[in-house]
Amino acid sequence: MVEFIPFISSSINDTLASLAYFGSELALVAGFLLVIILDLFFSKKLPQLSFGLSMAIVLIVLVQNFTLLNLKPQVLFGGMIVLDHLSVLFKILFCLVSLIFLLFIRFNKSLQEHEKGIGDLYAILLAVHLGMNLMAMSSNLLMLFLSIEMVSLGSYLMVGYISKDSKQSEASLKYVLFGSVASAIMLYGLSLLYGFTGSLYLLEPSFITGLQNLSQLPLVLSLTLVFVGIAFKISAFPLHFWVPDVYQGAPSPVTAFLSTGPKIAGFAVLIKFLILLQAIGIASNTIFTVLAMIAIVSMILGNFAAIWQNNSKRMLAYSSIGHTGFMFMALFVLPGQGYKALIFYMFIYVIMNMAAFLILDEIEDQTAKQNIDEYSGLGKQLSILMICFVIVLVSLTGLPPTAGFTAKFFVFSAALDAYNSSGSSVILIMIIVAALSTLISLFYYFKIPLNAYLRESIGTEIKTSISPKTYLSAFLAFLLLLLIVFPSLIEQFL
Repeated sequence: MVEFIPFISSSINDTLASLAYFGSELALVAGFLLVIILDLFFSKKLPQLSFGLSMAIVLIVLVQNFTLLNLKPQVLFGGMIVLDHLSVLFKILFCLVSLIFLLFIRFNKSLQEHEKGIGDLYAILLAVHLGMNLMAMSSNLLMLFLSIEMVSLGSYLMVGYISKDSKQSEASLKYVLFGSVASAIMLYGLSLLYGFTGSLYLLEPSFITGLQNLSQLPLVLSLTLVFVGIAFKISAFPLHFWVPDVYQGAPSPVTAFLSTGPKIAGFAVLIKFLILLQAIGIASNTIFTVLAMIAIVSMILGNFAAIWQNNSKRMLAYSSIGHTGFMFMALFVLPGQGYKALIFYMFIYVIMNMAAFLILDEIEDQTAKQNIDEYSGLGKQLSILMICFVIVLVSLTGLPPTAGFTAKFFVFSAALDAYNSSGSSVILIMIIVAALSTLISLFYYFKIPLNAYLRESIGTEIKTSISPKTYLSAFLAFLLLLLIVFPSLIEQFL
């Protein structure tokens, strides 16, 4: 123990210096504790106190992250985490997801009326938000796994928060079981990487040298095990099988959150490993070919399976698998234009997906309808909501005049540039599959306006009202129209 005494002083100084750049995470920790305490003592007198505090905390974190955009890369806590421009962009994305999710929870009837109360869900969100931030910044294998598990445990609790019927209980159980297996496999892969390199730090020269000295079989094996955990988190083939049941069974706000926040955090982790592989000079070999095949199959499977879905949430679940495959395409042109296109796409994807589930939830609240073939005549009865839905669906397809077109255009442009410079047939196949998938998505996205506007309603007239969720949906739909005209509102930060 005596030999470690000289390092204590430097370690304390490094920790204190690192705290200056760790403000947003400290705010989330403080918010998490405050929400728990205040909800425990004041939930009956001030039922919306937890919501207001959570919103304030996320807004504070958002402002703090904007101040870090031009910061030079900082290695914090002895190399456990690294704060750079890319991680700050991901943290801003997580704030956007959390803000919309909080509003979604606030105006969701089933959650607000549940006997458990809603304060615990706000606290869980702040904890998951902290985990996603750490996922984006982690440069240590142990910290990476702990942050992933923080997000996973919080996600399990969210899915099973209500469990008012067998579908929700089944969704929660499936998610926990499959997630636990995926985490165990990933942990084994991380332990192999540590055993092969003797280091836990991704940026340490001994870690990179250890990977370079490995033969292909153990390297591919260990990285494949790690990618199992990441693929589960981002719902990529073949770890996509949990998505339809969980998305359908979970409360709509939770489904919207799972399809955006944890998925984007998973991509942040995946980017770390891909950049690492590029640094050691093996990125163009077996591993990248396998990832390209995963992207291609995810796009094909997700889009074709969505065609046959009648339940609207299951349709969006398979759609999200297709979007995962599409986002994979931008990873093959990192860094530079590729990651800029990916981050822009993710910003638009958050707005689109959150808006889609908001609208579905409001339709269910007002009409008790969940299936697409039951939407007949809703274009007249829910006119504002359905106009917003059409805008969102057009954007999800990637057509003008919505920001979805701009987002897909950026990704296609980056992929085409990568193909022109490399001549890779794999990238060309991905581009072709992505274009065909966009065409296929027309068939299932436009089933909704087809039923809503071109088919007469069956049954009695529905009494409708304009709720806060309708206003929020209209605002998000407006953003999708605005950002195709002014994409620089996001681009300036990339």
